[in-house]
Amino acid sequence: MGRITQRRRVTRITVGEPPRVREDFLAVEEPMEVRVGGAPLAITMRTPGHDFELAAGFLVSEGVISSGQQVRAARYCAGATEEGLNTYNVVDVTLAPGVAPPDPSLARSFYTTSSCGLCGKASIDAVRTQSAHDVASDPLLISPELLAEFPERLRAEQAAFEKTGGLHAAALFDGRTGEMLVLREDVGRHNAVDKVVGWAILQDLLPLRGMVLMVSGRASFELTQKASMAGIPLLAAVSAPSSLAIELAKEVGLTVVGFLRGNSMVAYTGAERLDFSAPAGIAAPERIRA
Repeated sequence: MGRITQRRRVTRITVGEPPRVREDFLAVEEPMEVRVGGAPLAITMRTPGHDFELAAGFLVSEGVISSGQQVRAARYCAGATEEGLNTYNVVDVTLAPGVAPPDPSLARSFYTTSSCGLCGKASIDAVRTQSAHDVASDPLLISPELLAEFPERLRAEQAAFEKTGGLHAAALFDGRTGEMLVLREDVGRHNAVDKVVGWAILQDLLPLRGMVLMVSGRASFELTQKASMAGIPLLAAVSAPSSLAIELAKEVGLTVVGFLRGNSMVAYTGAERLDFSAPAGIAAPERIRA
C-alpha cells in the first residue's frame, strides 16, 4: 500500500503471558500543503494517497469551487526540501480562467490536525459557508433496508483499516440503486470525505443529487457542511451526530442518520427521505472507481 501504511516492530503484551515482539502496521500520517495558483492556503495532516482529490474536495468545502470545470490542473510541487526534492506533500491547484482565487481570509498560517477539519476558524458564523447547491429540494427517497446495508459494505472495502485499525473511511452510494461509487480512507475523517468529494468534482459530478455519504465515525459539523457543499442530501454515520451538525442539517434541509448499525438507525433530521412503504431495491453490483 506504499505510503498509506508503515511497518513497525512492536511489543505485544498480554497480562499473564510473556511479551512478544512482532511486526505491525501503522497508518501513515504526513502533512500536506494546499496551494492555489502558487499561493499557500492550508496545511492538513493526512494519509498520503488521492492527494489531488483531497485538495479539490477541500476547495469545495471552503466554497472556492463548485464544479469540475473550475479546476484546470493540479500538480505536486518540487523544491519542498533544501535539496529541492519533491516530497509529494505539496499540491498546487490551478483554477480555470475567470474563477476567483480564495479570499485571503481563508489562508491559514497553521495546520489542521487529522482529527479536526475546522481548527482555527474564528467563529461558528465563519464556517457556515454558503453552498452553491440546494439539498433541500433533492427528491431522494431510500428504504431503511437498503440504507442498513451500507455500513457493512463500507467496512468490507476498508483495505487499509484491515491492516492498521487506524483509518476513517467515507463512501458515496447511489441512493436509488445502492451502488458504491467510491470509497476513500484517511487518518482524518474530514480528509476521507474531502477525498470522496474531490473525486466527484474531478469527475465533474457535482452536485451529488440522490447520493448518500456514508462515514465510519460520527457525524460532526464539518462533515455535515462538506455534504451540503457537495450537494449530498443524506449523511449517514455509524456513530452519533453533534448538536451543531443537526442544527446545520435542519437549516439547509439535509438528512442525517446516525447510529446506523445492523438493522437499526436514528434519523435526526429529514426522516421524510426514508421510504417505509416500499421494499428495498436490489442493489447494483459494487464498483469502486479509481
